[in-house]
Amino acid sequence: MKTNKQQKQLSRRDFLQRSALATGAFFIVPRYVLGGPGYTAPSDKVNLGFIGCGKQSGGLGRRFMELEDIQLVAASDVFEGKLMRFTKMANAHYAEANGKANYDGVSGYQLYEEMLGRDDIDGVIIALPDHWHALAAIDAMEAGKDVYCEKPMAHTVREGRAMVNAARKNERVFQTGSMQRSWRNFRHACELVRNGYLGELQRVLVNVGDPAIPYDQVGEDLPKGLDWDRWLGPAPEKPYSNLLAPMPDDFWPKWRDYEEFGGGILSDWGAHMFDIAQWGMGMDDTGPVELIPPTDPTAKRGLRFRYENGLEMVHEDFERGWAVRFIGSEGRLDVSRQFLDSDLPAIVDKEIGDNELRLYHSDNHYQDWIDCMKTRERPICDVETGHRTATISNIANIAYKLRRPLQWRPDKEKFKGDGEANRLLGKKYRKPYKVRKA
Repeated sequence: MKTNKQQKQLSRRDFLQRSALATGAFFIVPRYVLGGPGYTAPSDKVNLGFIGCGKQSGGLGRRFMELEDIQLVAASDVFEGKLMRFTKMANAHYAEANGKANYDGVSGYQLYEEMLGRDDIDGVIIALPDHWHALAAIDAMEAGKDVYCEKPMAHTVREGRAMVNAARKNERVFQTGSMQRSWRNFRHACELVRNGYLGELQRVLVNVGDPAIPYDQVGEDLPKGLDWDRWLGPAPEKPYSNLLAPMPDDFWPKWRDYEEFGGGILSDWGAHMFDIAQWGMGMDDTGPVELIPPTDPTAKRGLRFRYENGLEMVHEDFERGWAVRFIGSEGRLDVSRQFLDSDLPAIVDKEIGDNELRLYHSDNHYQDWIDCMKTRERPICDVETGHRTATISNIANIAYKLRRPLQWRPDKEKFKGDGEANRLLGKKYRKPYKVRKA
């Protein structure tokens, strides 16, 4: 594993020079690297790197390593203990899979820029806190890598558009980690709605958590092995708290709650449930035109989104957990990870006919990205879709913060006649960090 000193010798200028030479070519993993008696290497093995080795990385990393046509070759994190834990887990997986006592083919890097300089990596998986998503994703795409980025895709609306622009300019395959689109019940719910089984769609209720709040922790001693300045990156300088980057991480880190690093649980789960609402409404390439916050200045639910066609979506707790409720002229349909049901029970098991609208069918969100890396087609949750979903949560946080009605222009991606609201569509980056525009 590289030392901190060795990692930091790679300047951002060095990285950009390497990136300019990078290509999108695939590299076959040699048979001697994989080893194992009787093992036959696939001809289209895809090499991946992993950026961000916190709590999310364990399950996500295993889901990718279960795929037969990928090889994880590198990982990066600024917390040494988490990086070592992840590479140990990944190397142990490949040792067992190939009948070896040991395997050390998954390398660790403190700085992801050095990992991106490797020309044998085809794509990267980004599982960093939200405030790092745009920087890492754009750097990766500029280096010629395809990207799987955890949800919510972007921390701000302007970051999201910059990510879309970078993907299109560099012709990269970008999958957003809103994996519910690859679950049968969510796809079926949206197909039922889109094909009129509820009659005319009139209203959609989405229950997810609270808006983001300002960071309010007083600070604690830094744990050994954490580069806190790098963890903060473009975010404002704030004191460390174990709530943000725990080790051991036996709970979900709370950086999601704070506006400097995330978008609250409104954004964290909104990236799942607003995503399904947009899919069911057929609004993947647009958004609402008006946001109307609740009259109670302390309310954390009740924000209304009005669409150009008259549809209304409401951030509302209808007492079924994190879920979506579609309400039509003839009935309602509720969907979550635990249930799919309706007051028109006969429709739940209805088979969608070949002559009806069929939505993108993916049974495995991770394999879908890999398959699209090979075909160069757009995956089920392409960067534009991920951006439009993240935008819902980002502008919702702005509406809850300002507590006044806002007119939104989804075509221009800005508010009408509200300079204060428009300033919140981006954020001030701590020097020397900045997002490069495509």
